[in-house]
Amino acid sequence: MDLILWRHAQAHPLTDPAGDDLERALTPKGERQAERMAAWLNQRMADTTRVLVSPARRTQQTAKALDRAFKTVPALAPDASVDELLEAARWPDAKDPVLIVGHQPTLGMVAARLLAGHDLPWTIRKGAVWWLRGRERDGVMQITLQAVQAADFL
Repeated sequence: MDLILWRHAQAHPLTDPAGDDLERALTPKGERQAERMAAWLNQRMADTTRVLVSPARRTQQTAKALDRAFKTVPALAPDASVDELLEAARWPDAKDPVLIVGHQPTLGMVAARLLAGHDLPWTIRKGAVWWLRGRERDGVMQITLQAVQAADFL
């Protein structure tokens, strides 16, 4: 199964501590990052890829750049756990690839758990993608890192 982790593109900071974090929008730079990464992903992703997105405005805007259908999943909100994300993705049993558009630190911890076996505070840059592939071979789950792509390098 392919699991593609896409961190939302650059968003405006939360300037009011009492403000709603879920309502933060992308900056103009974030919009450009989302467009470039969406083009890169659309050249590589299977048509059958399920796209699951956090309810936060910045992730919704990032995902819309793909111009594909996606499902909003409340369990992928900024406070999501690694287990919630993996359950939403149906890892490692899903038949089709899954793209998650989400947040730090959860995305980095998912990558760390799958690649290193521990929930470590790995950082995924804003707008970047980590593409993981899992397969079972001889009763052992093998995880490979297929690609890491930063939006600023596109």
